[in-house]
Order: sequence, then C-alpha cells, then structure tokens
Amino acid sequence: MPGSPGVYRMLDAKGEALYVGKARNLKKRVTSYTQLVRLPERLRRMVALTVAMEIVTTHTEVEALLLEANLIKRLKPRYNILLRDDKSFPWLMLTGDHPYPQLAKHRGAQARKGDYFGPFASAWAVNQSVQTLQRVFLLRTCADTVFANRTRPCLLYQIKRCSAPCTGLIGGADYAVLAEQAKAFLAGKSGALQKELAGAMQAASDRLDFEQAAAIRDRIKGLTVMQGSDVINPASLAEADIIAVHQEAGQACVQVFFIRGGRNNGNRSFYPANTSGDEPGTVLAAFIAQFYDDKPPPPQILLNHEPDEAALLAEALSLKAERRVQLLVPQRGEKYDVVQHAATNAREALERKLAEAAGQGKLLAAVAEVFALPETPRRIETYDNSHIMGTNAYGVMVVAGPDGFLKSAYRKFAIKSAIAPGDDFGMMREVLLRRFGRTLAEDPGRDSESWPDLVLIDGGAGQLSAARAVMAELGLGDILLVGIAKGVDRNAGREWFHMDGRAPFQLPPRDPVLYFLQRLRDEAHRFAITTHRAGRSRKLVTSELDEVPGIGAARKKALLAHFGAAREVKAAGLRDLEAVQGINRATARAVYAFFHPGVQLPEK
Repeated sequence: MPGSPGVYRMLDAKGEALYVGKARNLKKRVTSYTQLVRLPERLRRMVALTVAMEIVTTHTEVEALLLEANLIKRLKPRYNILLRDDKSFPWLMLTGDHPYPQLAKHRGAQARKGDYFGPFASAWAVNQSVQTLQRVFLLRTCADTVFANRTRPCLLYQIKRCSAPCTGLIGGADYAVLAEQAKAFLAGKSGALQKELAGAMQAASDRLDFEQAAAIRDRIKGLTVMQGSDVINPASLAEADIIAVHQEAGQACVQVFFIRGGRNNGNRSFYPANTSGDEPGTVLAAFIAQFYDDKPPPPQILLNHEPDEAALLAEALSLKAERRVQLLVPQRGEKYDVVQHAATNAREALERKLAEAAGQGKLLAAVAEVFALPETPRRIETYDNSHIMGTNAYGVMVVAGPDGFLKSAYRKFAIKSAIAPGDDFGMMREVLLRRFGRTLAEDPGRDSESWPDLVLIDGGAGQLSAARAVMAELGLGDILLVGIAKGVDRNAGREWFHMDGRAPFQLPPRDPVLYFLQRLRDEAHRFAITTHRAGRSRKLVTSELDEVPGIGAARKKALLAHFGAAREVKAAGLRDLEAVQGINRATARAVYAFFHPGVQLPEK
C-alpha cells in the first residue's frame, strides 16, 4: 500500500463497495482498520465483511477529496454517509441564441447558449421568479417555435406580462434594453436598476406621458416585491448558501438556503443516510463534499457547525469553482441570525419527519396484523395498468416503506408484447415477469432490500390469479399477494381484499389501515395515468420520419424545413429529396424507398 494521497474502496464478497474513503497517506489510513479494538462496532462489522480493497492514488489530498465525493454519490456504499437526493435543481435561463432572448426554467446540462441564474430550491421557487420577472421586464417566455408563428399578441401581452416582440410591438433595441436590465437585476445590481427606472418614470411624468410613467411605476413595485428582505434574506449577503444540520434520534436533517443576487431562491431539506453516531461536523463535511460534486459552490457557505477538515474542504471547493470559496461559522450579527434561522428549520423538519415515521411505523405494524404477515413490512409494492383500448399501455410499480413513498424506487413498464386490447391480466403478467424475473436474475439469493414483503394488485380475483401464476412460475410463491378491488358499486371506502387461503373481506370504513391502503392504490393509479398520458403525448408529436433508418435529428430537421411537413416529404419525388441541403443521394434514396416500398429505384 503506497504512502501517497488517494482514495480506497473496501469491497465485500460480491465486489460491491462497502466504504469509500480518502487519505493523505493511504498506508497509514488503511493500517488503522487492522486495529479492531480501537474501532467502533459499526466499523468492526464493515472490516469483517471486507474481502478485497481497491485504491486510486492522486497527486494531492484535495484531488482525493473530490474523487471520494464523486465515488460515494455513484456507488452509494453501505457504510458511508450518503446524500440521498436524485433530483437536479432548476435554474432560470435567459437564452443567448435568439435576437429576442427567452426567459425560461431550465434543468439539466447548460448546453444552450445563454445566461443561467440559480440554482433554485424548487420548481415552485423558479416559477414564482419567472412570473415576477415577466411583470417587471416584460420578457417573452414562449418557445422559439411559438414565437416564430405568432401573428397577433397572446394573452400575456394583454395582462402586461410580455412586450409582444413576436408581432413587432417592441423593437429589437428596446427589447435588448429590457433583457440587459433583467440580467443586471439577476446579477444583484438591483440598486442601480431601481434608480434608472425611477429616473425614467420622472422623465415620463415631466413630459406628461402618465401612462408610460404608470407602467414604469408598476415595474418598480415588482422589483420591490422581489427584493423583499427578511431574516433569511439579509442585505449583506449577495451570493451564499446557508447550510445547517440538526441531529436527533439517530437521524440528521440538513437545511440549505440558496441566496443568489441578494435574493432568497428558496430552501430544501435533506436527510443523509447512515449518520447515526457521527458528529455534526462529520455529517456536514460529507454532505458538503457530495452536495457540490455536480453544482458550482457560491463564494460563501455559512454553517452552524465547523465541518471536519474545513480548510481542506474549502480548498477543494475553491479548486472546483476556480475562485475562492469560504466556509464560515458566524458567531454574531446578521449572518449568525441567518444560520440560526436555517438551524431552526432543520430541527422542525426533522421533528416532522420523525413524527411521520412513527405514525408510518404504526400503520405498517397494523398492515402486518391485518394480512397476518410474520413481521412489519419494510417494503410494499403496488401495481397498476393504464391504457386506452389497449393503446399506449403501461404498467407501473410504486413503493412504500417506513419513510413513506419511495419515489426513487418507482418503475414504469411500457407493455411490449402483443396483448389484446383491454387484456389487463396479460399486462399484469408481463409487468410482474419483467420486474421479478430481472430481480431474480440479479439477486438469486434474495439478499438485497429490493424484494417486497407485500405486493398489492389493483384489481380483484382475476388480477390476483394472474399475478399468482407468474409468481409460482418464478418460484416466488412465498411473497404475499393481495388484490384490492372497489367492488360492484365501486365506492371508495368499501374495497374488497382478496388473498390466498382467505375469503374476500372488507375493513371497517374508518379503519386507518384502509385509508393507508387506499393511498397506496391511489398513488399507483395516479402514477399509471401520468405515465400513460406522457407516453401518449410523446406519440402525438412523433413523425413518420422517426421510423426511417438513417434519419437523425439533423436530417429530419432539414427535411421538415424544406418541405414543411412529414406528409410532404412522403409525397416528394426522388429528385426533390436529393435537392434538400444536407441530404445526400444515398439518404434521399433511403427516404424514398421507405415511403414507396413497391417502387423500383433507378440504378445509381
């Protein structure tokens, strides 16, 4: 083992990562794991399970820290503190590839040319900002395709939330001024902008253009609303994140507030896994390293506890951001108040979660009693189908456990086999075969946590019989299956439950277990409907050109730009296709042959 900086991975018998760590000196760090009497019980168990180790050396400890955070997020080792968050943060985008920039919400890679502002804590927060910015700066939010095809102003112009550049009611130069003002405001230069607008309002008033003055006054009011300050949005903070941790009952909650351009972009709660027994500084250090693995850190990060290896962490974040990043634990003043407010939010959020978990635990224990399960279920899966006369058919699985709905475990299945329209039994069979067949192949010993204790089927005896046959075929007859049906009158609250070895039965109308099972069934139904609608919408916007071999996005765009519609491409002659810019002779022949399969093409 080298004595250089690097990252080590402790692996179990299956080759899966148990723990990922970094060290300034790999040999010294790894040697410490051989002194079992000095290790806590949790680490002794980890060492006992370790059968192999992999290392990656780095030039510096800072590089090791960055690599460690990346590997932890990707591998999710059982003994690391894990940031459980699979959602990207929304940003506000002002496009830069159009003469009239569009204001829009954006997620994912920032590949499109333009200016990006954020992140925001939630879609709601960015939507609120977009609406306010519309009122203040009158920027368009419509897509470029909509903009290009407008012949008269839309409703947003009528309610004074757009300047209607699509129909020429504002010139390019004047619209560019609005776009630059919006950029300045989002960059935190609101004071200068407010003075500029105040001067413009006074000038309009002096020349007796009171209508223009009133419009500018309304814009100033909108700016004032967006600049509203409170304890979590102090004037002294321009670009910062406020991060506070609270621990209780072996769990931790980390509350993050985003301050950008002097405005509060919202907050979000996180509940890192595997934090029992760790100090607040250890939890914060692990959280910060993983949290900023895929997002740029701000110049200041305000904390309620000093994180472990704070100097190293700040150096790593500075290297990532290519500018200085400070980790501060304020002790007094305005910044201290901000951090304490975030800590209070963290405490209240964790208390709510613990209370909900206690209630959820009682419900799960009651479910075990109702269905005669040997122990409280840790994972309940609910299945449902959605289709319209067999078209766009989808099956879905939703999962619930001690922490409520586990949305990261939800699955959707596009029905692939040839099933008669309305054959719900056939759809259920395909979904269960795919779900449990794959899991059985990946985990034949059934050691992972992906196996359910209870499976709920939305339907009666027929659906239950189809599910039972699949499970028997796979050798999984020990998994409890329960069908939940609304009955003949289809009244919610009078559901019938079907299971093997027991006559169909109902629960009392006000039984909490009944309400809980209804929520599971309704969530599966909601997810199935949403999935079906999304699939149907995608099919509506697809083109016949998508089915032509060798036609990608660029060639499809060229063909549609030239002919205007897919039906015109279909009716076009071979020479017309060859005349399209970007379409060579071979591609033109392929397109023509696809739409005219019986026509003999001339020799090349």
